[in-house]
Amino acid sequence: MRSSEIRALFAVVSRPEVVSLAGGMPNIKDLPLDSLAESARTLISRHGAQAMQYGSGQGWEDLRQRITEVMTYDGINADPDDVVVTTGSQQALDLVSEIFLEKGDVVLAEAPSYVGALGTFRAYEGEVAHVEMDEDGLIPEALEEMIRRLRAQGRRIKFLYTIPNFHNPAGVTLSEERRPVIVEICRREHILIVEDNPYGLLGFDSDPLPALQSYNPEGVVYLGSFSKMFAPGFRIGWALAPHAIRNKLVLASESAILSPSMVGQMAIEQYLSDYDWYGQVKVYRQMYRERCNAMMAALEDFLPDLQWTTPKGGFYTWVTLPEGLDAKAMLPRAVTGLVAYVSGTAFYADGRGGDHVRLSFCYPPPEEIREGVLRLSRVINAERELVEMFGTNDRAELPDDAVSAPAPDQV
Repeated sequence: MRSSEIRALFAVVSRPEVVSLAGGMPNIKDLPLDSLAESARTLISRHGAQAMQYGSGQGWEDLRQRITEVMTYDGINADPDDVVVTTGSQQALDLVSEIFLEKGDVVLAEAPSYVGALGTFRAYEGEVAHVEMDEDGLIPEALEEMIRRLRAQGRRIKFLYTIPNFHNPAGVTLSEERRPVIVEICRREHILIVEDNPYGLLGFDSDPLPALQSYNPEGVVYLGSFSKMFAPGFRIGWALAPHAIRNKLVLASESAILSPSMVGQMAIEQYLSDYDWYGQVKVYRQMYRERCNAMMAALEDFLPDLQWTTPKGGFYTWVTLPEGLDAKAMLPRAVTGLVAYVSGTAFYADGRGGDHVRLSFCYPPPEEIREGVLRLSRVINAERELVEMFGTNDRAELPDDAVSAPAPDQV
């Protein structure tokens, strides 16, 4: 096990003077907190004995029924009996890895891929083979080539892990044309797909494209979460799985946690029943659209010669640094300059990513996003000078009198 590069930043980005473009915390300021507080009081006063007790290892049936209704927006027609409620979708990912991975097994994953998934695969001694992406998501030809290469080496591929909607960290979406192609490749090659979809309902202009699961329900384990569309504090997610896999997920979950939180499940079920939850999702969409627009405008104004992805939803954009700059080496000087990001190295299992940064626009308000990109531009320009002078911006390779990051009072 290793420390996450993102978690390691938490102590820094919590400082109020630092503009954090690093973390992926959803902004929940628009939730009806007063009404939710009253709902919680009612829940405990009327159903406290049930809410405070152990529950089913598979999850509360009433919530599982609601989850199937939520998934209809992804084009999924599911049976509540095939849903397993988990402690966030991160636990679902852990359970899938526990069930399937043995030492040396291969997981196919996009290049780049979600840092939390990479850590989980590593913990179960799986090895990640990255498959290239472009602005339309995972490239089918690259997937086929990687499968051929690994099979020729005698490697055992257990599953493809993919985030098709508003990818973390790349910000891109798998095109509708590629979705059935990816599913058919995996069906033909007998490779399970693990489809992670925490951001699916947060498209700026529309509902998500059909889930991969909708093309082949028996070949896909679909992971969902209430963390982004409602609130992360409840830690409630789910897995929709083919029946045989579902049984193993329940057994593994019971061994790990006995049962998911009943009070959390009941609170979310009540929210889905009593409130216009989809109307709340639309509020989130508008808020994130405005923040994304602020990020895109600031990049265009302050770093116009760089390249970045233009997301259609979700939380992130993926920025390519100028040639010669190392994102991980630059990060301490960025923090000195009172701005934080995540180095692209966090999102690869093979050491790549130093030429990219992930910027998050979900949490800071638009004016802070603009200020953060301005500060980042000053740091990047200072790093360019280091590269021009010394051929590197890696502090370990610089002379003692090399130029440092701009001081806080300069930004």
